[in-house]
Amino acid sequence: MEDRYLTVTALTKYIKQKISRDSHLKEVWLRGEISNFKHHSRGHMYFSMKDDRARIQTVMFAGNNRNLTFTPENGMNVLIRGEVNVYEPMGQYQLYAKEMIPDGVGDLHIAFEQLKEKLMKAGVFSSEHKRPLPSMPVHIGIVTSPTGAAIRDIMTTIERRFPVVRLSVLPVTVQGKQAASSVSRAIAYANERLDCDVLIVGRGGGSIEDLWGFNEEEVAMAVFRSKIPIISAVGHETDTTIIDFVSDYRAPTPTGAAEIAVPDWRELNQRLMEQNRRLQQTLDQKLENARTRLSNMEKSYAFKYPKQLTRQKEQDLDRVMDRFHTSGERLFKDKREEVNRITSRLFQVRPDKQVEREETRRRQLDERLKKQMSQIVKDKTNHWRSTVQQLSLLNPLEIMDRGYALPFNEKKELVKSVKDVTNGDTMSVQVKDGFIYSEVIGREEEEYE
Repeated sequence: MEDRYLTVTALTKYIKQKISRDSHLKEVWLRGEISNFKHHSRGHMYFSMKDDRARIQTVMFAGNNRNLTFTPENGMNVLIRGEVNVYEPMGQYQLYAKEMIPDGVGDLHIAFEQLKEKLMKAGVFSSEHKRPLPSMPVHIGIVTSPTGAAIRDIMTTIERRFPVVRLSVLPVTVQGKQAASSVSRAIAYANERLDCDVLIVGRGGGSIEDLWGFNEEEVAMAVFRSKIPIISAVGHETDTTIIDFVSDYRAPTPTGAAEIAVPDWRELNQRLMEQNRRLQQTLDQKLENARTRLSNMEKSYAFKYPKQLTRQKEQDLDRVMDRFHTSGERLFKDKREEVNRITSRLFQVRPDKQVEREETRRRQLDERLKKQMSQIVKDKTNHWRSTVQQLSLLNPLEIMDRGYALPFNEKKELVKSVKDVTNGDTMSVQVKDGFIYSEVIGREEEEYE
């Protein structure tokens, strides 16, 4: 009877074998909404696929999800290709996803927005990382397809505007799965091997799929790490790629990138001619001013009558010297009078006399202090003697000198009355020079009025 019962493990294995042999469950195409999404630290993705009536547990292992161009989120509608099988430890069937794309909105558009937000939060687009372009570059690197229209537009424009610049073309794949790695390697190569002043990275126009190589994170980080300033020139003016946000300058077209990278030699020549003209005008004006000053100096009194001017200046010098001597004598006289006044005041003050007066005053104060101290000692001594005499009068020992004694009972208590003792009590009588021990043999009371 007991042989009819299966274990849970055996039943689960049986169900798993049944499902595994079902060819319809080997290749399942499923449309639904993601819920309870969790991206495990090991890379696996766990979530539920649901519609308005049912749901199924789903897992997409890291080996399958690492190539996703977007990040799955709760509430996102997706299309999944996978297989259905049983997860034995839990005894539940679940979907093992192999491929996943967004349903409804293009997956490339979602991937673009998600990468854009990620890089923005990381500070890759920050203006503080933008590098200035040189005004007159010597060497320009061009990262693009060697056969496309973009390279012809860029080189034609640069040769027309600034033919003296050196150009280096780094041929890359600009479309397809290899485009991102090809472009990023070329940017890294230019930074390591070439002494370029500017890099132009771009291609001609196309669909979002055609331009997708320039929306990859790999290319964006290569541009961000570049030490050479980069101008992005991808597609037409209406096309926008991730590289446009990372690069130092964004050009609407490859031709526009060439115009940004180099100046126009005709404009430079015009500016040079204008500056040369302004410089010549400035020099002519300065020369004319110098000639005018020289002419005025030639017409001046000094050049016409140099002897008279010299004599006049000698007379001026004599007057200045006379004023100098007069002022010096007056100053010397004032200072000498000031010294005399100070000397007279100092003589009146006589510091030695002040010292003598202060010494006499000190001796007088010293004598007064000694007299006061002597009187204080005398007063204190008399007071002490008087106090000692008063204490002597109250001293019981002094009273004993006059023949008095102090009787004590057996309890060492002072006997003040005949009532304090009885016949037969032992007493001690303190006299001046000791104690007398006695026994009470009788008492006699006396009354005092």
